[in-house]
Amino acid sequence: MIEIERKYLVTSLDFLNEYSIKNEIAQGYLSSKPERTVRIRIKGDKGFITIKGIGSENGVSRFEWEKEIAVEEAKSLLKLCEKGVIEKTRYEVKSGNHTIEIDVFHGENDGLILAEIELENENETILKPSWLGNEVTNDERYYNAYLSQNPFKSW
Repeated sequence: MIEIERKYLVTSLDFLNEYSIKNEIAQGYLSSKPERTVRIRIKGDKGFITIKGIGSENGVSRFEWEKEIAVEEAKSLLKLCEKGVIEKTRYEVKSGNHTIEIDVFHGENDGLILAEIELENENETILKPSWLGNEVTNDERYYNAYLSQNPFKSW
């Protein structure tokens, strides 16, 4: 139940020529406190509730528990969330043994494109495509919970 991932800025739209899966996502937070974020997400036609703990010192790993819930339940719970529901399109690109998830944000976070890569361990090497830019794993500004309260357009 430990999530290990690295997060990067995306420098071009070249990934659009490589993706295999695309989903629309809406997500909000019942709690955006870093010690215990509680997220409600609708991804395509599925609903999820996720609880995350505080990240490690380098920001690469943290506790994560996720459960699929009925999409109607997720829609109802989104109405209870804190202000700032995140809207984004997620593209999935295979890169070596990994899947890179690229989030193109909309609404108040329009203009931001981030990539995340989940790993088996913190020291795992990854094959980085040319459109993958600077790593921002430990920069709180790029956490979705932060973006919900402090949108990219206001930076």
